Amino acid sequence: MRAMPAPRPPRPACAPATPSPAAPDAVSDLQREALQDGFDQLPAPLEPLDVSALDGFLCGVLLQPRPVPEARWLAHVFDVDGRPLPAGWGPAAELCDIVRRRHRELDQAIEARRWFDPWVFEVEDDGEADEVEAVFPWVAGFATALTLFPDLSDLAENGPQAPELTEPLALVYRHLDPEDLEDAEALLAEIDTLEPPANLTDAVEGLVRATLLVADVTRPLKAGAKPSPRPPSRPARAKQRPPAGRGPRR
Repeated sequence: MRAMPAPRPPRPACAPATPSPAAPDAVSDLQREALQDGFDQLPAPLEPLDVSALDGFLCGVLLQPRPVPEARWLAHVFDVDGRPLPAGWGPAAELCDIVRRRHRELDQAIEARRWFDPWVFEVEDDGEADEVEAVFPWVAGFATALTLFPDLSDLAENGPQAPELTEPLALVYRHLDPEDLEDAEALLAEIDTLEPPANLTDAVEGLVRATLLVADVTRPLKAGAKPSPRPPSRPARAKQRPPAGRGPRR
């Protein structure tokens, strides 16, 4: 029986990166706004992440037990399904540089077990909005990464370290509708034991704590390395929410 050809990987969204500095400058507010503006300008039918979903997506990529090649994850930033950018689309190089910079920034924080500020933005107060809902785009981006790159999910379900991953993943997935967590009995049971976050700061702190706890399993510290001190509480740097993008499908 003739072997089937291997599936073709997604076409890269950006040109290969040039060598980057070991310690990049943090992405500025202006760069983050430029990134969101670029996502908003992408033509249909492309479905880009918004900047908050991007942040969760990058964390989901970086927590995989095996490194995900850049060409694979970057293809889904500008379109969830990995469709290529329009040929010659002007802002591509600049936006890819910002995305790569944030990826390196998060990578270094996770590697050192250093607290970081997720890109989470306050919802506009219309008298009905729950401020904790502001973390949903980040969580949706994280879940998108685990769907596209299932090694971490497989480890959490079937690996010998599954019990160590249940609590931190519950801290993230508690923000989803239980109906979205089909066949995840252990995760749902753990979520039932958690106190709901009291406010946005509490919810954001849970996302960071979960990220660093998962890293303890999938990216163990090297021998002799010491994690950076983890503060018991870190206020969320919540800012005005960016323009609504066509982020990951629920």
